[in-house]
Amino acid sequence: MVSESTISEIRAVSRTIAREWGFMGGEFAGTDLSPSAVHALIEIEQGNVTARDLGERLHLEKSSISRMLRKLIEAGDVHESAGEDDGRVKILSLTATGKKQVSAIHQFAEAQVATALAQLDPKQEDAVLTGLRLYSRALSNAVSGQEGGIDIVRGYQAGLIARITQMHALYYAKAWNFGQRFEAVVAGGLAEFSNRLDNPRNAIWTARRNGQICGSVAIDGEDLGNGIAHLRWFIVDGSIQGGGCGRKLLSDALAFVDENGFAETHLWTFSGLAAARHLYESFGFVLAEEHPGDQWGKKVIEQRFVRVGIPTERP
Repeated sequence: MVSESTISEIRAVSRTIAREWGFMGGEFAGTDLSPSAVHALIEIEQGNVTARDLGERLHLEKSSISRMLRKLIEAGDVHESAGEDDGRVKILSLTATGKKQVSAIHQFAEAQVATALAQLDPKQEDAVLTGLRLYSRALSNAVSGQEGGIDIVRGYQAGLIARITQMHALYYAKAWNFGQRFEAVVAGGLAEFSNRLDNPRNAIWTARRNGQICGSVAIDGEDLGNGIAHLRWFIVDGSIQGGGCGRKLLSDALAFVDENGFAETHLWTFSGLAAARHLYESFGFVLAEEHPGDQWGKKVIEQRFVRVGIPTERP
């Protein structure tokens, strides 16, 4: 078992590295670009890279990748061209300006590393390299281990209505003292929606571990009308929270939204769900309105979040 002191020291060192690298703001790698944009340019430099490839390599959802690429293209650093095998897939490449930008990034980073290593003796240099390799590999394995064994399945499956209702009822009863009315609203709405899944503008996804549903999200493309998608029934079981399952569910749902050309996506929630709000905002949702309400059987500050649709590459 890892000692608490070791964990604390590694966290402190990691914070120092993050600050020195510029993750706290200001210039990053000698540029005015965000860390994700700098990493994207370096990946694009490798050649034959698509937006989907970037999302997988940088661990970013499609909406964030699309926004970032749009800025890089508008700045003249990146160019898109149709793929040879599939014209719908856009291959990314650096422009002359982009190549100059990446060259400057490499020069800055190499000088930064050289300056730091110059303060060490050769044996310490090897120790730094070995340690970083081991820790990087351990971090990657830890994330893979958390997500391993969980499958995201689209469409209705037997028991879906009951299980999603149960997850909502149990969590919100324990955390927020919601009762029978809330459970009835969830069950009734989900049952009605399930009868409309034959409409291609509607879809539902469940996360499954060992065949059991442990998370869900749905896009209702009908009930709000006017080209607006309604994100509903997003929940992840407490046993797998923090492992990336919720982000994967939202990423799949919003990819569906973008592929179907919805102008906006709306979701309703209430004040106090800080972790969920942070996740929504990382996907581009913005708080549009809030007011007291009791539609779920208890008075809360109800909130509506909106995400404006953006064009994305089709798979």
